[in-house]
Amino acid sequence: MARMFEMRRYLSNFEVSRVGHLLTDVLVVGSGIAGARAAIEASQHGDVILVTKAQAADSATGSAQGGIAEPSGSGDTPDNHVNDTLRVGSGLNATAAVRYMVEQAEARIEELIRWGASFDQEDSVAHRTREAGHSVRRVIHADGDSTGKELARTLITRLHQQERVRLFENCYVIDLITMAGQCVGAVTYHAKYGHQMIWAKQTILASGGCGQLYRETTNPSVATGDGLAAAYRAGAVLGDLEMVQFHPTTLYIAGSSRALISEAVRGEGAHLVDRAGERFMPAYHPDAELAPRDVVSRAIRSHLKDKGGNCVYLDARMFGKGVFEARFPRITRICAEFGIDVSRELIPVNPGAHYMLGGVVTDLACRTNIDGLLACGEAACVGIHGANRLASNSLLEGLVFGAVAGETAGNNLATTEQLGPSLNIGSLNPSSDRTVLDVGDVRTSLRSVMWRNIGVVRTGHRLRETVEIMEFWGRFVLDKTFDQPSGWELQNMLGLARLVAQAAQLRDHSLGVHFREDSEANNGPSEPQHLLVVKSDDGPVYSWAPPCLKCPAESLP
Repeated sequence: MARMFEMRRYLSNFEVSRVGHLLTDVLVVGSGIAGARAAIEASQHGDVILVTKAQAADSATGSAQGGIAEPSGSGDTPDNHVNDTLRVGSGLNATAAVRYMVEQAEARIEELIRWGASFDQEDSVAHRTREAGHSVRRVIHADGDSTGKELARTLITRLHQQERVRLFENCYVIDLITMAGQCVGAVTYHAKYGHQMIWAKQTILASGGCGQLYRETTNPSVATGDGLAAAYRAGAVLGDLEMVQFHPTTLYIAGSSRALISEAVRGEGAHLVDRAGERFMPAYHPDAELAPRDVVSRAIRSHLKDKGGNCVYLDARMFGKGVFEARFPRITRICAEFGIDVSRELIPVNPGAHYMLGGVVTDLACRTNIDGLLACGEAACVGIHGANRLASNSLLEGLVFGAVAGETAGNNLATTEQLGPSLNIGSLNPSSDRTVLDVGDVRTSLRSVMWRNIGVVRTGHRLRETVEIMEFWGRFVLDKTFDQPSGWELQNMLGLARLVAQAAQLRDHSLGVHFREDSEANNGPSEPQHLLVVKSDDGPVYSWAPPCLKCPAESLP
C-alpha cells in the first residue's frame, strides 16, 4: 500500500516528441520574494524563465501583512537579532546562516528602496515595531499592514525591467526533470499551451510552503506544497517537515476562509482575551501576547479547552477610533467586511497553519544534494528558523537567500552543459481501473484530518492513524494519471501530508512548534537534531543529523 507513493516518479503521461520544448539558462519556480529576487540576480548572468502557478502577485509574499526584520534601529545590533533568532529557534538553527542573513539585511533593504519600495516612516526614519520573540523594536512595515504587497510590487516591477527574464504566469510545474542525478529543468502545464518541458542548466525552487494541507491556514490557495513534493520525487533530501508553524491570530468567522491578523497588532499593544473578556496570556508566559508564536498558539488552545468556546478575541479597542484604521488599514477593511468595527468590538481569532520551517535541505549557497537544483525561501531548509521562526524573518530570508540562489546559479552556468530533449516519460503510468475518488472530497477530508491530528498539539496514536489514512487514500489517488492541476495538487498534498505525519511520529519529543502531548517522559536528545528524509524504492528513508549539518560560511558565493 505504502509503495504506491514511491512508484510515482513523474505524475503525468505524454510523449516527449509531441510536446513543446523551451531552453533557458536558469529556471526559477515561484514568484514570491525569494523567486523574484533569485530571477533578478540570475538574469545578470544568463537567460531566465520564471514560472508561477497563478498570477505573479498571488503568493504568500503578496498577502504578508507583517513586516521585515532589520536590526539597524536605535538600540539594536545584528548580534541582538541573531541571538533572538537562535533563542526562538530552540537550538535547531544553523548559526552561520542566521548571521549571514542578519548581516545582509540592511544592504538588501536599501536595495529595495533604490528599486522603489516605500516603507513607513516616523520623523523621517523607518518606523519600527516589536513583534513576538524580538527583544527590541526592529520590524519595519509598508502601508501599515501591507508589507508583502509592497515588496511583491517592487520586485515584480523590477522583474519586468530585466530584458533576460521571461515570466510565465498560470504555468503549473508538475515535476522536476532529472537525468543521471542532475536536475535539467521541469515538466510544466499551461491551460493554453498544454504540457511543455523547460530545459535549464540551473533550476531554482522557490515554490513556497504548504499551508493548504490544513483546514485552518493563513496561506493563499496556491500553497499546496507542489515544489516540496516534486523535489522529493526527484530525490532531494528534505528536512524537518514536522516543523509547521501556526500563527496564533487568524480571523475566525465560521464558514469563511481565514485571514491573518498581523502580529504587529499585538506588538502595538492589543491583548488577547477570552469570551468573558479576561486577558489570559500573562498566565502562560512572561512576554504575554509577545511570546513566541508556538507558545501563544498552544496557550490559546489550552485556554479554549479549559474555558470553552470556539475562539478567543483580540482586543484592540484601546487604539481609539481612526488610530487603528490609520495603522492597520488592510486589517480594518477585512474586519469591516464581516461587520466588525475594530474601534468598538473584539476581533475573534484562532491559530492557523502559517509557515513550513522545513523544506529542501540546502547549504548556504542554496545548493541541494541534486546537481543543478537550488532552493530558497520557504521551500528551502537552510537552517535559519530552527524549530520556530522569529516573526518577520521570513521575508528577510527570502530576500537575502533569493539573491544568493540567483548568484550561485549564475556562477554555475559556465561549467554546466545545456541538456535537451532525450527523456521519455510517456509510458510510465498505465491507466488505473480502480475506483475513482472525488478529488474535491479527498482534499477537504485531508485538510480536516491534518488540522485535527497534526495541528498545534500532536499525539502518537493520532499520528499513526494519519499515516494510515494517507496511505489508504493514496491507493486510490496515486494510481491515477490526471490531466489537470487539481489532480496533481491532490497527489502532491497526499504525498507531503504522509511525510509530515511520519516525521511528526518519529520525533517523539517536543521541540519548538512540534509539541507532543505524549512526550512528558521523553525530553529528546541533549542536542536538537534535524530529521531528514529522502525517497527510496522501498519508501522514505529517515535519518537524524546535528544542526552543524549545514555547510560552513565558506560555501557562500
